[in-house]
Amino acid sequence: MTRTLTLLLALTLGSAATAEQVTVFAAASLKTALDEIATAYEATSGDTVVLSYAGSSALARQIQQGAPAQVFVSANTAWMDVLQEDGLIAEDTRADLLANRLALVAHGPAAPVEITPDLDLAGMLGEGRLAMALVDAVPAGLYGKQALTTLGLWDSLSGSVAQTDNVRAALALVSLGEAPFGVTYRTDALADPGVSIAGLFPEDSHDPITYPMAALAGQEALAQPFLTYLSSPEAAETFETHGFAVLGD
Repeated sequence: MTRTLTLLLALTLGSAATAEQVTVFAAASLKTALDEIATAYEATSGDTVVLSYAGSSALARQIQQGAPAQVFVSANTAWMDVLQEDGLIAEDTRADLLANRLALVAHGPAAPVEITPDLDLAGMLGEGRLAMALVDAVPAGLYGKQALTTLGLWDSLSGSVAQTDNVRAALALVSLGEAPFGVTYRTDALADPGVSIAGLFPEDSHDPITYPMAALAGQEALAQPFLTYLSSPEAAETFETHGFAVLGD
């Protein structure tokens, strides 16, 4: 065996020995952007990223039940607070990563509307349904119900809501034409050519849409390199391309 070949084998074996796998539980609305970011991270680090997407409530409950993961990225602060109170996250790793906007999305092209208390959304639906993530558990559904309630529209719409396990499932109902309208994040609408944004909800109609991230307790060593990358300029550019607002320190 030549000296060069021996050196190459040593480098290859050394890289394989130090490569790590990080499992990330992330809100479903992050999928398009986070898939790209994880691929870029794998290329630069040599590590493997396993991404598990669902509604933040479902992911938080899985973590409470002992699901193996290193990183959690929630679509609201409330579910991260729950895990923090349970002692399940490493507190010194928690940071607010992103912000988003809440949108009324329509199947196919739609004329823009101003979302105010005077909007006849029930009339716009007709016999159709309003697709939303679970309104009492999933962040997008919680924000959506809060906004519609603030605007005085919820009572006229509650009987017409088709609830789904997460916001991407609600988006799919609208994209496929199974619901004429839905309430999702702006970023979801930008990711699906089958829908259009009819309007954005007033930001003061609901709590701020904030995405916190953190390492799970005892997983800091595996989690921290990926958390650091999520805060990098490279990741920020990808998030912004997909419509998120990147939050600073």
